Amino acid sequence: MGLGIPKQLIKIAGKAIVEHTLEVVNDSPVVDEVIIVMNAATIEQLDSLKDADRFPKLTHIIPGGETRNDSTLAALDLLADEPNTKVLFHDAVRPFVDDRILGDLADALDTYDAVDTAIPSADTIIEVDDAHRITAIPDRSRLRRGQTPQAFRVGVIRKAYEIAAGDPDFRATDDCGVIFTYLPDTPIFVVDGTAENMKVTEPIDIHIADKLFQLQSDDLATSDEVPDFSGKSIVVFGGSSGIGESIVEQARAAGAEVHEFSRSTTGTDVRSRVLVKRALKEAYKKSGRIDAVVMSAGVLRIAPLAETKLDDIESDIEVNFIAPVIVSRAAHKYLAESGGQMMLFTSSSHTRGRANYGIYSASKAAVVNLTQALGEEWADDGIRINCINPQRTATPMRTRAFGEEPEGSLLTPERVATVSLHVLAGEMTGQIITVRVEE
Repeated sequence: MGLGIPKQLIKIAGKAIVEHTLEVVNDSPVVDEVIIVMNAATIEQLDSLKDADRFPKLTHIIPGGETRNDSTLAALDLLADEPNTKVLFHDAVRPFVDDRILGDLADALDTYDAVDTAIPSADTIIEVDDAHRITAIPDRSRLRRGQTPQAFRVGVIRKAYEIAAGDPDFRATDDCGVIFTYLPDTPIFVVDGTAENMKVTEPIDIHIADKLFQLQSDDLATSDEVPDFSGKSIVVFGGSSGIGESIVEQARAAGAEVHEFSRSTTGTDVRSRVLVKRALKEAYKKSGRIDAVVMSAGVLRIAPLAETKLDDIESDIEVNFIAPVIVSRAAHKYLAESGGQMMLFTSSSHTRGRANYGIYSASKAAVVNLTQALGEEWADDGIRINCINPQRTATPMRTRAFGEEPEGSLLTPERVATVSLHVLAGEMTGQIITVRVEE
């Protein structure tokens, strides 16, 4: 990757890639034990995963070898001498493996001794010679792109490696290749993988993986019921109108003690560090804890940049970006104590600057980056932070900027609030959750 650390340790959506992968396999009902084989020079960086409450199936974290095959052998050495044990080898940097794939592999091992995971090739595959001339174009319908996990009966994979050890020219890129070469009479069954079960290998893969996590989190938008927040203390900045007001109403109805602050109701200017700190201190004194802080205040001004007063530009940046920084910084100590969550808001315009409100778009893009950065920075403190990205929403702020718009073309604040509360009730962090207008 060129980032100076093993790719398993690169953080996406607030967690190391290996951590995301471990969560999936640890939670799988077909997996009884998990072993991590890690680069020996950085193995101590996985010590935080040795948590029996969080990952009860993780039994060993061991140093790997110089090659993938060496690492396989290191793992096999830890397994009991029971030839029918089922073992799955999976790339730590494939965090999107799912329960269906894991279940299919385990089931296939009831019939076969070796099983691979693969998907059809969407591209035509060509074979070339040393002069880069095409020598063959195989039938694409019979070609597959190999993935992991690869699954075996332990006795079979051990036997294949024992035979391979006697071959001075032994070379295999994966474990199924060892079976295919040294136990040619052993059929290798193939289960269907998924396009999402990608391997993070190149720098661009980090961005793709991040988007996949965002798409997964978008499923939260499908529920209409608000989770129970009984006993929770929630602070909302900008809760006097729009989405913030709806969050206040729904959270209170769901049992939360909600502390609402805004310029119009409490005289709280989110640009003021003093007033923000005072508000949080007041909420903490009343409830004895703060479980979540929501920063929904914002301003949207429509005008060409060249015609906008400098004071207005500075004010827009202060409200839309500096204020989320101020609130997040001030909330840290309270959320670290409760293991709580910070929630920010962006806009669909963050993906591409929009004419006549470029300052707003740029500030919202900065909020996205802030969320992703703090997702990593605060992970060890036990604080989650996420960002809601609502599409066009019928708020007073939008109406002032764009006037009346066709009925049905906008989200309601209530809908965005419901999704926001589902995120507050969840365990994700560092995510940008999109709420879309239903067609």
